[in-house]
Amino acid sequence: MARRNLISVYIWIVDTIQRYGALTLAQLNELWVKSSAGDGNPIPRRTFFHYRDAIEEMFNISLKCNRSTFEYYIDEEESENDSRMQQWLLDSMSMSGMLSNSRDISHRIVLENVPSARQYLSVVIDAMRDNQRIKFSYKSYKRVNAVDGIVIEPYFVKIFKQLWYVVGMNVKDGMIKTYALDRMSKLVITQDTFKMPEGFDPVDFFKDCFGITTSHTAAKDIVLRVSPTQAKYFRALPLHPSQQEEIHDSYSIFCYKMRMTYDLKEEIMSHGSDVEVMSPPELKTQIVSELKKALSNY
Repeated sequence: MARRNLISVYIWIVDTIQRYGALTLAQLNELWVKSSAGDGNPIPRRTFFHYRDAIEEMFNISLKCNRSTFEYYIDEEESENDSRMQQWLLDSMSMSGMLSNSRDISHRIVLENVPSARQYLSVVIDAMRDNQRIKFSYKSYKRVNAVDGIVIEPYFVKIFKQLWYVVGMNVKDGMIKTYALDRMSKLVITQDTFKMPEGFDPVDFFKDCFGITTSHTAAKDIVLRVSPTQAKYFRALPLHPSQQEEIHDSYSIFCYKMRMTYDLKEEIMSHGSDVEVMSPPELKTQIVSELKKALSNY
């Protein structure tokens, strides 16, 4: 079986066991035979064991067997970040497989044009793995010309709104900064190595923030009044893990513990009259000021 098809099989097995919670091989095969991913034949036991080993190696997902029921289940004993990484990989590969199998109707599938990070993402990850500094040119949207010779110690990468960013210590400034991979050029790995700061946690670094921007200010209690329609979107896609909701007859109140970052203000304003800042007063003032500037253009 071709490698691409095997990956599709691995994803189907993980998705199916995850959906049902636990399945015997016989139960899994009943579903496999009926599925569009299968070939009409059950998966032999020995082949399934090979697939199980490959799943663990590729996705770091362990399929355990309950010896009393002979049911297979996914071992959930991993860190929260590992779990997010695994789910993202599965979702991405599953989507890629579906699109690859849909070329005959490609004219009916409309995709978003997103700047690619493919050229440099693997280079940055290699540098992270060996704790080596990277050097590159960078064209910020705020500058006319690119800045050459930027050197950073890459701590971690993060994806936000389908764009990849690398976060690390700028060697010249001595500050942790964020750079978009699609705005880089001439990226190389240097011979200089670095040590990750002791106890540094990428998840903690952005834990009080929305998006990819940070702030030196402390996290605030942020309260938003949201229209009933927009509230449904907020429930489906929470702005932040701290999100809490109070439902009223004609609106909802959403409460957060976040820093007042640029990305947060942009997100609030993007919802127009459907979202109103109730507190803190300084955030309300900043939003009002930005809206007045926007209105002055008309």
